[in-house]
Amino acid sequence: MKKMIKKPIQKLMIALITATSIVTASSLGLSGCATTTKDSVSGVNRSQFMLLPASQVTKMSAQAYTETITEAKKKNTLNVDPAQLDRVRTISNRLIAQVGVFRPDAVNWKWEVNVEKNDQLNAYCMPGGKIMVLSGMMDKLKATDDELAAVIGHEISHALREHGRERMSQAYVQQFGLQALASFVTGSAGAAITQGAGMGSQLFFALPNGREQEREADKMGLELAARAGYNPDAAVTLWQKMEAMNKGAPPEFLSTHPASASRIADLKALAPKVRPLYEAAKKS
Repeated sequence: MKKMIKKPIQKLMIALITATSIVTASSLGLSGCATTTKDSVSGVNRSQFMLLPASQVTKMSAQAYTETITEAKKKNTLNVDPAQLDRVRTISNRLIAQVGVFRPDAVNWKWEVNVEKNDQLNAYCMPGGKIMVLSGMMDKLKATDDELAAVIGHEISHALREHGRERMSQAYVQQFGLQALASFVTGSAGAAITQGAGMGSQLFFALPNGREQEREADKMGLELAARAGYNPDAAVTLWQKMEAMNKGAPPEFLSTHPASASRIADLKALAPKVRPLYEAAKKS
């Protein structure tokens, strides 16, 4: 989504940069390039640069999500509307049932779905399948079920593609170099650890999901929604609504995210390709 929710991600980042022994030096070779998902109708098959281990990212994200849930409970903002919660979980579960198309292992993730009362127009899915939808998507945007499926499918796709782990891997190498990264993550150089902790958090917030990552999440999310029986055309109406509520958004060349007009054009082009999946899902 265009506006990121920083708090839970910040906790994840802090946890990651303080876990200094999570990677062995031997794991920092050139074998860090791979694609995290299987190719499908949406055509997402880009090779990704990954150095941080998926298991540790998943563990830390679960911890950050738990802390977020605890805070929301204290503020009485967690799952305050049973009807909204049931609606979001029903949609999410239909989408989750389709993730095996892209990643068979994701079927066994410890998925969790919650709703927080918050006027922001946003949702997120943390590594390992921890989903949060903010009530603004329903209360302010008035998203339909099909539109919510487009949003949640998009966020699930970020998790399936492990875009967060990819961004962090790229950022550390760009700033510190491979040798410095090895020292940092293995805890063999105190200075590198101190510098990495300070710079890592800044880098993470300076590098939200890039344009290509957003496009991948749009494409895969559209396919997930179609396979789950949600109208792919709803992704277009969703972004038309978002565009109408974000008139002050910067032009595409000033942002890491695709401009709404470009995003809508891409979604319109892909919709016919996934529509047979939608029609088949409706029949079944």
